Amino acid sequence: MIVCGDDALAERLADELTTVYRERVTLVVPNAQRTGVAAGWARASVLLDRMQAAMNGGDGELGAPHVVEATALDEATLAEAGVREAAALALVHDDDETNIRAALAARRLNPRLRLVIRLYNRKLGQHLEQLLDQAAALAVPGLDPEALDTSTTILSDADTAAPALAATAVAGTSKVVQADGLLLRAVERTPPGHGHVADPGLCTLALLSSTTNDPAGAEGSDASGQEGPMLLPDDDTVATATGQGMVVLETVAHTGSAPPTSRLAGRGVPLGSLFSRRLRWSLAGLVGCVLGLAVASWLTGDDHPLHAAYLTLLDLFAINDPALGKSTSRQVLQLLAGLAGLLLLPVLLAAVLEALGTFRTASTLRRPPRGMSGHVVLLGLGKVGTRVLARLRELEIPVVCVEEDPEARGIPLARRLRMPVVLGDVTQEGVLEAAKVHRAHALLALTSNDTTNLEAALYARSVKPDLRVALRLYDDEFAAAVYRTLRAAHPRALTRSRSVSTLAAPAFAGAMMGRQILGAIPVERRVLLFAALDVAGHPQLEGRTIAESFRPGAWRVIALDTAEPGERLPDLAAAPAHDGTDRPAGLIWDLHPGYLLRPQDRVVLATTRQGLAELLGRQPQLRARPADT
Repeated sequence: MIVCGDDALAERLADELTTVYRERVTLVVPNAQRTGVAAGWARASVLLDRMQAAMNGGDGELGAPHVVEATALDEATLAEAGVREAAALALVHDDDETNIRAALAARRLNPRLRLVIRLYNRKLGQHLEQLLDQAAALAVPGLDPEALDTSTTILSDADTAAPALAATAVAGTSKVVQADGLLLRAVERTPPGHGHVADPGLCTLALLSSTTNDPAGAEGSDASGQEGPMLLPDDDTVATATGQGMVVLETVAHTGSAPPTSRLAGRGVPLGSLFSRRLRWSLAGLVGCVLGLAVASWLTGDDHPLHAAYLTLLDLFAINDPALGKSTSRQVLQLLAGLAGLLLLPVLLAAVLEALGTFRTASTLRRPPRGMSGHVVLLGLGKVGTRVLARLRELEIPVVCVEEDPEARGIPLARRLRMPVVLGDVTQEGVLEAAKVHRAHALLALTSNDTTNLEAALYARSVKPDLRVALRLYDDEFAAAVYRTLRAAHPRALTRSRSVSTLAAPAFAGAMMGRQILGAIPVERRVLLFAALDVAGHPQLEGRTIAESFRPGAWRVIALDTAEPGERLPDLAAAPAHDGTDRPAGLIWDLHPGYLLRPQDRVVLATTRQGLAELLGRQPQLRARPADT
């Protein structure tokens, strides 16, 4: 296995392949000549230091990944890394162009190579996947269709981590995974009171660690032993667990049934906001005055109602003859109509100016509306923040974005979705106030700077102590210290620290092993995977019932694909297209424990990383590893 990258995802992925799947890994990282700047060299140095530390703490049998420094990721470098003999290659550089160039070169060197490419651009990824699959089919005639389906996989770390990040902000510790257009929602349940039994939901995914409810305790990880969280427990263990929270599969909701949006959606002028509320009340008052003057003129004179209204309008616009020689009531009404006309001119002018301003700014960024509350404040509209914003929009959650760079990647999306955006540095006074953080439901800090995220979280907590906070932090020790401190200082508030690379690495590793990972949800500092798997070739599943195939702590069948093998969706994690065509039968989640699994079946498993490795015929290598953030 070869991993090429320049950031934390490469390190996490190499460690995942080595410790879980027991694969021999070559890690290709850029050297100082390629990075060219101090920041890039520091990043590569940190990566090398971490891999050296892993080597010193390894078991000596398999060893840590072999690290290769390269000036350029070209054919010569790939050949030196052994791409001609490798089974899989992961290209996880942060630059899409670098990954594409390397993928084309690798396919020429080894047509049978399984490629896993990190690519942010979805449309480009689809075209690239088709191109590389066609190249593999042409270079190797008669290639097994199953092998061709997994020969090229395009993934995005932002897409993989976005559901968990969004769910953390919206529903605390609940997590979501999309499969076949459905949204799986896992939610954390607090320990039941004395004499009560917790609702198990559709199935129990995990029991939380015994220190979860202790403000001074730490989240459990793979190295926590008996005090850590227990993934996929059996019913007896759940029934005897006391004082421990649990994570259950609570609901399954449709997300792909909405009709496609129109091309003109989001381009129209918001007519409801053409005029401010004060201006609307002013116009309504003047209209009422004019109507009252018209009625009074009709009642005090002998004119027809329509003629009385006509005279009132002439008086209003000061184009009627003076009421000389008329009755006193007529003269008074004419004076009042003239006064109303004077008041009408500035109101009409203000209406014109507001309308012009609304038309001019209809395509610009919105400001948070007055009285907004219960929303999520999203800090950072980079790659990850943009994907999280789209996910929150799908869940119909109100969001206020905060971004320092007006040219950030997510600004066009926020403008198109008409999401309120505050431009400014979150560390400056008044920026979070403008985002209505004191009325917010949660704060999701996703900037690329740990200290910025922490500073914003601390300030938001000082404004609203019970605010739900989710931080994106890179350094493990720093994240653990922040988590413990914030939870001890605010025991009633929810604090979570998440690492995008930690959430994404299992999906990339599963793709390198040729398996489709639908998503990953964090359970404290461990990860539970949802994987699509064909029953054929797996004796742990084939010929067994749903109940017999369940292995506590390793895997559990939670859904069955009822579509015929030739009609199945190639990617269950992708949202279905709204093209008006009939979709094949989808997944069934409420499975009877006595259903017998057949070789032609495809199932969705909830599994641990070690369980997935065992299903693939590899005994996982267990050793202590740094706690995930």
